[in-house]
Amino acid sequence: MPENLKSKAITQGVQRSPNRAMLRAVGFQDADFHKAIVGVANGYSTITPCNMGINQLAQRAEAAVKTAGAMPQIFGTITISDGISMGTEGMKYSLVSREVIADSIETACTGQSMDGVLAIGGCDKNMPGAMLAMARMNIPAIFVYGGTIKPGHYDGKDLTVVSSFEAVGQYSAGKIDENELLAVERSACPGAGSCGGMFTANTMSSAFEAMGMSLPYSSTMAAEDAEKADSTEKSAFVLVEAIRKQILPRQIITRKSIENAISVIMAVGGSTNAVLHFLAIARAAGVDLTIDDFETIRGRVPVLCDLKPSGRYVATDLHKAGGIPQVMKMLLVHDLLHDDCLTISGQTVAEVLADIPAEPRTDQDVIRPWDNPMYAQGHLAILKGNLATEGAVAKITGVKKPVITGPARVFESEESCLDAILAGKITAGDVIVVRYEGPKGGPGMREMLAPTSAIIGAGLGDSVGLITDGRFSGGTYGMVVGHVAPEAAVGGNIALVKEGDSITIDANARLLQVNVSDAELASRRANWQPLPPRYTKGVLAKYAKLVSSSSVGAVTDLDLFTN
Repeated sequence: MPENLKSKAITQGVQRSPNRAMLRAVGFQDADFHKAIVGVANGYSTITPCNMGINQLAQRAEAAVKTAGAMPQIFGTITISDGISMGTEGMKYSLVSREVIADSIETACTGQSMDGVLAIGGCDKNMPGAMLAMARMNIPAIFVYGGTIKPGHYDGKDLTVVSSFEAVGQYSAGKIDENELLAVERSACPGAGSCGGMFTANTMSSAFEAMGMSLPYSSTMAAEDAEKADSTEKSAFVLVEAIRKQILPRQIITRKSIENAISVIMAVGGSTNAVLHFLAIARAAGVDLTIDDFETIRGRVPVLCDLKPSGRYVATDLHKAGGIPQVMKMLLVHDLLHDDCLTISGQTVAEVLADIPAEPRTDQDVIRPWDNPMYAQGHLAILKGNLATEGAVAKITGVKKPVITGPARVFESEESCLDAILAGKITAGDVIVVRYEGPKGGPGMREMLAPTSAIIGAGLGDSVGLITDGRFSGGTYGMVVGHVAPEAAVGGNIALVKEGDSITIDANARLLQVNVSDAELASRRANWQPLPPRYTKGVLAKYAKLVSSSSVGAVTDLDLFTN
C-alpha cells in the first residue's frame, strides 16, 4: 500500500508540476514526492503558559517525521486561555475555540491533501478541537499533549491557578489580607504547562491516552521535563508507522474505547467538561453516545485518585505514582475496561497494559488501592428534573450536603452573580441561578470558575448551591450543577425561575427541580419572550446561530440540512 494515499493528489503526474514547484520551495526534493506528507498542527502561542512550550515539541516532531521517512508540514492552530479570559466577555470565545481549532486542522489537512496529522495542544479546547478534526477526517492521527504545569508553592502548600481564584474569595470575605493574596498570585503558576490539577486539560489528555489516541504515560508528563520532548519524538515515529499500516482514528475511536475513556475520567475525578467534549467527539466519529451513558458508567466505576480540585495532589504526582496506565490496569483487572480496543501503536489495550501491576505502589497515596477508593462510585452525575429535562452535569463526590433545597437567587449573567457574592449578598442555604450563559444564550457557554471559587473562598462551598446553563471549569467543586438543558435562551424552564422560588438539588436522586407547579410554569411560559441576540455579526453570532444543545455536545454541525 502506498504511503502517500492522500498527498499523491498534489505530488503525482505531469499536471501537478506547478504543485511540486511550490513544494520544492519549502524543502521537497525529487525523492520526497513519493513520501507521506504529515501535518504537524502546532498549538504554540505565548497567550498562555499552557501552550508556550509547544513550539519546541513541534520542532522535535518535525525532525522525527523526517527521520521516519515522511515529509512534515507545520501549521498553526489557535488557543484561548480559559484562566486569563475567565470572568470576562472573552470567556465566551473559549468553547467557540474548540470548533475553530477543529475547523482549522480539518481545513489545513484536507486542503493540502495530507496523509496524517500529529496535533500538539495544551489549553483546554486544544484536545477536543484536535480530536473532532481527527474523527471527521479519518486519516492516521496522534495527539501529543503539551504537558502539565508543575505546582506552585506557598506557605508549605502546592498551588494551582485555582488557588488564586479561591484567594480572591478569601480576600473578599476578610480571611486573608492583600499581601497574602499577592503572594498566592505570584506563586500559583511557576512556568510552562497546562493547569496542574485534574482540571479539563489534564482530564482530556488522560482520556485520550485511555482511548488509545496518545502514547502511554504521555498525558501526565510535565511540560518542562525532557521526557515530554522524547515522547513527542516517539509519537512521530508511531504516527508514520500508523500511516504505513493505515490505522485510522475511527478504528480507535469506538463505542468501547470511549467507554474506556469515560471510565478513566471517573476514576481520576475528571472535569465536567469531559461530558460535553465526548458527546461531540462521539458524534464526529459516528459513535452512538448519549448523556445518560455517563451516568451508567459512573454507577460502576470508583474514584481512585486523590487529585485537585477537591483532592490533594496534582497531575505530576499522578505521573510519579504510575500515571494513567496504572489506573487503567486497575480498571482492567476488575472488568471495567475493554481490553481488545486498538491503540495508535497497533497494540490492543491488553497488550499496552501487560506489564503494569494490578495494584498501585504502596509508597504513594495518589492512586488509592482498589479496596480503599476515594469514593465507591464516580463523581460526574447526570441530573434531570423539570429544570433540566435534557440533563445537567454535576460533580457530586466530596460534597458534604448532597441535597439542598433553598430560595433561588437569580442572575442573568456571570458578572452580576460574582458581584453579589463578593459583596456578601449570598448567604447559606441560597441556590444561585445563573442563566442566559448557555451555548446560544451566552453565547459560548462560559465557565463559572470565578463565582464558584469566590463561594469556596467565602466558606460557603458546603451551604450554597449554584446552577447554570453555562459550564464549570475543571477546577470547580462544591454543590454546583452546569450544562442545564434546555438552556434559557431557547425557553428551557431555567428561564422561568423567579427570585425566591424553592429549588432542590438532590445529588443522591440525581434530581434538579424548581418546586413550582406545572400550571404555574405554564403560566410563566405564556408570558416569556426570548431575548434578542447579544451579537449580530462575527464569530459569536455565527456560533449562536449554529450551536446545538449542551446535551448533545454543543456541536455546530447538528442537522445542518434538516432545519
